[in-house]
Amino acid sequence: MTRARRPDPPPMRTNDVRIAMAGTAAWAAALIVMLIIGLPESDRWWLWTCAAGIVIGLFAVWYIPRLQAGRARQEADRAAARNTGGESA
Repeated sequence: MTRARRPDPPPMRTNDVRIAMAGTAAWAAALIVMLIIGLPESDRWWLWTCAAGIVIGLFAVWYIPRLQAGRARQEADRAAARNTGGESA
């Protein structure tokens, strides 16, 4: 005997921009700490790693709202196509 499967829960809403900002702030804090303590010449590449993390985080803060808006538009178009009975590519 198998039990009836319960429906899947709706996707959890998250604030992805806030998460990206927190990661960017963490990379910035790490960069500041490394600049303060001073690194040996052989470990200076960590500064560039922090800088890359900051740049990628700033890009994510800019990109995430556009990505989410595009996905919402696409889902609305699909819902409209389902309601009108039309097919969308």
